[in-house]
Amino acid sequence: MLDATFFNQDSPALARALIGKVLRRRWKNQWLSARIIETEAYCLDERGSHASLGYTHKRRALFMDGGTIYMYYARGGDSLNFSAAGPGNAVLIKSAYPWIDAIAGPAALAVMQAENPDASGGPRPLNRLCAGQTLLCKALALRVPEWDAGVFDPGVFFVDDVGEAPPTLIETTRLGIPAGRDEHLPYRFVDPAYARHCTRNPLRRGQAAPTDYRWVGRDGNPAAVQEFPYGVIPVPD
Repeated sequence: MLDATFFNQDSPALARALIGKVLRRRWKNQWLSARIIETEAYCLDERGSHASLGYTHKRRALFMDGGTIYMYYARGGDSLNFSAAGPGNAVLIKSAYPWIDAIAGPAALAVMQAENPDASGGPRPLNRLCAGQTLLCKALALRVPEWDAGVFDPGVFFVDDVGEAPPTLIETTRLGIPAGRDEHLPYRFVDPAYARHCTRNPLRRGQAAPTDYRWVGRDGNPAAVQEFPYGVIPVPD
């Protein structure tokens, strides 16, 4: 379980640091688990953030200590965020990918698919199970009334460091930010190996580096080579 000091960094740095970490959620006697593959950073002083609209009781988690859980409804579904260092700063967990290991086996995956079935009521494919902020929360049974303004609990819900830390990330602009609300800020980060399984693939046809996105290190500095990292194998469909 990541401790409070991990979250005590500015939101873009935290957004990069969370890529590769695993969400663990205890539900129905299983540890539902998903690797974070896409994040978005939000700051008090930019107009794309909820906190820029001012303090309210509903937004209180954004003004609490780093690592506080902030949840809200987006298009009728639940969305998961973590507060970062400094009042009003946070990271949205935009998408993830099911994670299977000794803690979370096939039975846990089956529970996730039952929580988040496809349109016909059948099992949703792995590559779409957590591909978006509301799908992720549905698959992990994370709901606003239970978790908003809450804190991590090692017996119920926490973020795990499993040693996965891709050295090169994709940096691009956030999704769904209205025009005139700092939509140009490059505060969205994606694990290149999972790019095709995030909310919107930044490497899709018609996109090019460094015009539409950049390759950056985990420190946020531009990578020496602005192309797909050598040796990184994309996760197949």
